[in-house]
Amino acid sequence: MEKIFIIGVAGGSGSGKTTFAKKVLKGIKNLESTLLHMDSYYLDTQPSENYTSSGKPNFDHPQAFDWNLLREHLRELKNGNGIKCPIYDFKNSARTEEFEEIGPCRVVLFEGIFSLYDQEIRNLLDIKCFLHVDSDIRFTRRLHRDVKERGRSLESVISQYYDTVRPMYQKYLDPQRQYADFTVGEETDVASLILAARIKELLTTQQKMKPATAFEAI
Repeated sequence: MEKIFIIGVAGGSGSGKTTFAKKVLKGIKNLESTLLHMDSYYLDTQPSENYTSSGKPNFDHPQAFDWNLLREHLRELKNGNGIKCPIYDFKNSARTEEFEEIGPCRVVLFEGIFSLYDQEIRNLLDIKCFLHVDSDIRFTRRLHRDVKERGRSLESVISQYYDTVRPMYQKYLDPQRQYADFTVGEETDVASLILAARIKELLTTQQKMKPATAFEAI
């Protein structure tokens, strides 16, 4: 069976993980590739013990995610199978009844704030990268995204940032840098090209190592 490559892209909220991953996918120009968002695996109901003092759920805590389902889906993709990825509605903070069929494919770009957090998942990753972007830039990007795309008010975004986003980044997210094979800054164009080239190299090497079939040997 052909080897499946899973690339982990971690970083704080607003660091540009999705944009970077899409640049990499464009760079490899491989139809057998896909993008898996960790945000799709938010729990329907957030653990009450992680609520803030103002009674708001903490979506930036590791326990905010459905780790069992995420691990299962990544294992399935690694084994060359397809998955039914949940679809999360950010405006209502809940999963929809729909799902997205993903895979099977040769390359999976897996992006999320905790994509390098779990050891079992790290063991499935072939390349691990971390986007290290200045906090002011991350906050500004998050502000524009949440207001424009997720229907949040300016006040709620600012409050959430100081209540959970900023402290959780310092406590849980930034330490993931130690597990990364390389760190990417704000300018991602060159880094995405380098990563895309590396992925294509892995695919080419794997193809050359593939045993010849009876037809190919003739």
